[in-house]
Amino acid sequence: MSHADTCDVLEAASYGSDAKEITQEEKPSTSKENLYRNWPLMSSIIVYCVFSLHDMAYTEIFSLWAESPRKLGGLSYSTDDVGEVLAISGFGLLVFQLFLYPFVERFLGPIMVSRAAGVLTIPLLTSYHYIAMLSGFSLSLLLNFASVLKNVLSVSIITGMFILQNNAVDQHQRGAANGIAMTAMSLFKAAGPAGGGAL
Repeated sequence: MSHADTCDVLEAASYGSDAKEITQEEKPSTSKENLYRNWPLMSSIIVYCVFSLHDMAYTEIFSLWAESPRKLGGLSYSTDDVGEVLAISGFGLLVFQLFLYPFVERFLGPIMVSRAAGVLTIPLLTSYHYIAMLSGFSLSLLLNFASVLKNVLSVSIITGMFILQNNAVDQHQRGAANGIAMTAMSLFKAAGPAGGGAL
């Protein structure tokens, strides 16, 4: 089964009635074997782990960067200012998760949403250097927008990975598959604060 076929099978499984049209032969044959040999599952877990490491490092770095002095490339924000940015980001994320993500996922599918979010994260993060050059209202506006967008993209990737992981295995294997994913993700997240702090 080709990579494209695997993607089609995983996405079709998230669309209710469309999933019924997939016969037993069209499902990934590895889903009945050892979970570690199930390439669709392992590939989604690998992406999930790498992104979890990145997301934890970002979380660690953001507050340090925002509170750093201007002369060191930071924003000279107070703890209250950073808390305000994080609160606005959290509210924006709540609105996105409740009202926008289900529509976007149904329209594009979890794989395309995760890919697009991953690609958009790169220019967004490179823009933080230029955001630090601003001041006043323009700084506050763009920083809050960038922070909301970063959180939205992160949750889109993580939610897409969850969907793909659960679609890659049969119902009776989902508990074990999620256990493997959570264990691996925890190991990667444990390295995030140390790696982010060192940077």
